[in-house]
Amino acid sequence: MASLSPLQRYRLGYEPKLPPILESPSCLVPHPQEGLEAINQDLRQQFPFTADQPVLTFQKGEQQPLRPLKVGVVLSGGQAPGGHNVIAGLFDALKKIHSNSSLIGFCNGPNGIVKNQSIEITEDLLALYRNQGGFDLIGSGRTKIETPEQFEAAEKTVTRLSLDGLVVIGGDDSNTNAAVLAEYFKQSGVKTHVVGVPKTIDGDLKNDYIEVSFGFDTACKIYSEIIGNILKDALSAKKYYHFIKLMGRSASHIALECALQTHPNLTLISEEVADKQLSLKQIVGQIVAMICSRADNGCHYGVILVPEGMIECIPEVKRLIQELNHLLAPVLPHARQLEQLEEHASQLAYLQKYLSESSIQCLLTLPGSIQRQLLLDRDPHGNVQVSKIETERLLIELVDQELRHLKLQGRYKGTFNPQPQFCGYEGRSGLPSNFDCQYCYALGHVAALLLKAGVTGYMSCVKNLTQPVSEWEALGVPIYRMLCREMREGKQKTVIQKALVDLEAAPFQFFAQKREGWVGEDDYRCPGPIQFEGAIDITDCCPLSLSLEKSMARIY
Repeated sequence: MASLSPLQRYRLGYEPKLPPILESPSCLVPHPQEGLEAINQDLRQQFPFTADQPVLTFQKGEQQPLRPLKVGVVLSGGQAPGGHNVIAGLFDALKKIHSNSSLIGFCNGPNGIVKNQSIEITEDLLALYRNQGGFDLIGSGRTKIETPEQFEAAEKTVTRLSLDGLVVIGGDDSNTNAAVLAEYFKQSGVKTHVVGVPKTIDGDLKNDYIEVSFGFDTACKIYSEIIGNILKDALSAKKYYHFIKLMGRSASHIALECALQTHPNLTLISEEVADKQLSLKQIVGQIVAMICSRADNGCHYGVILVPEGMIECIPEVKRLIQELNHLLAPVLPHARQLEQLEEHASQLAYLQKYLSESSIQCLLTLPGSIQRQLLLDRDPHGNVQVSKIETERLLIELVDQELRHLKLQGRYKGTFNPQPQFCGYEGRSGLPSNFDCQYCYALGHVAALLLKAGVTGYMSCVKNLTQPVSEWEALGVPIYRMLCREMREGKQKTVIQKALVDLEAAPFQFFAQKREGWVGEDDYRCPGPIQFEGAIDITDCCPLSLSLEKSMARIY
């Protein structure tokens, strides 16, 4: 491990609070909740062994002789602050259950399971990673275990290691994979039970059982510090418009949370764009109207938040992307022929033969740099990599064009000095907030309890997160209850449904009430850096959007 800063060393000594119910895992027994019918009946045939399982809570019972457990753990997908504390909570709980329990870490994601690459996680090794950011203890990866050969390799690995359980720490796709793997092991008579843990900074892994995915709180606090600093700079210099794109995939949870934290002049929400079917021209018009209005009041600066996935929510751009994804699929010859055309003009001419007229018109209205990103930045399946599209620069160019046009007409007399920004990777591996440290530590304990109970295909969940840690509730939820069938990449797939921003829910409604005032008034809010010591309402606070979901109490 690399050298540690003084703060990193200090954080090694932090002891996360644990809900009282989880302090003695060896004495806890699972308690099925009554009256909950299994959902997703159409998926029953795919999950005959894990479909009809109850939601579990835990109660204190008589301590019984327990055997040691041997458990594997894997980090899957992108990094999220707090992952190391899930592993620490899992390790500590296993040792409380039996001192001879052991924990095996699979290296570099699910591929470590397929290739049987692992290390034993010991107390001495783990001591260097408690309360630390990143996933560098064992690494992560995006391999999906989905082919017959991969399933067979995974079975050989867990059998060879004689694992009682496997904990998959990941997002919606990774936990869907965990459900499928649990079913496969059960059908094959493998003793290894599979448990998932909800991870993603994007905030789109949430439902009736998962209040928030871990990492979301820390990432949003890191981004909000950056945005707050930029807001203060904009107010000081009074000459720049900052267009800040925020990570978050298809959902706008990060953009909404950061807006609630910082009060920028304008925040675009992808789900609202999709709901209102706003065109690119309308979105640009909204930004231009704000800039002109502020210019009339002598303000030639401001901050605009742009969610990463907004570009694919704009109707005409969405159609264009869909047509390009279909046209440039690897099984078709168009992708190879397009790559052979060196000149961009020749590529456009080629596409005009195959794209619809509306999509060609949309493509031609986009700046050349964005056109190239749409045509050249594709994944192995031929799909446009939406996350790589520089939406903030696209908006800047189109807004600049419209302001120049208005200036020629004498309808705009301001100055427009735009600055593009992207808040992304810097939020994924920072030192986790106290909230994420404690939440993840509890999630690790619940995962161990589920394996001790001998269940499989479950998600580790902790609820009541807006209350003090002493009131948090632990439960295990069958991942099956979270699954649905969706069309992805042209095929019906079993997935955990991504949770988008609910436009009817309290967080967005609160934001909608406030945002008009933020357009003209500089009600900028600077959260500052994450605080680890001090008043508990500063150090241990949960996301504002979560507080609003649970209560409309005054939180400002």
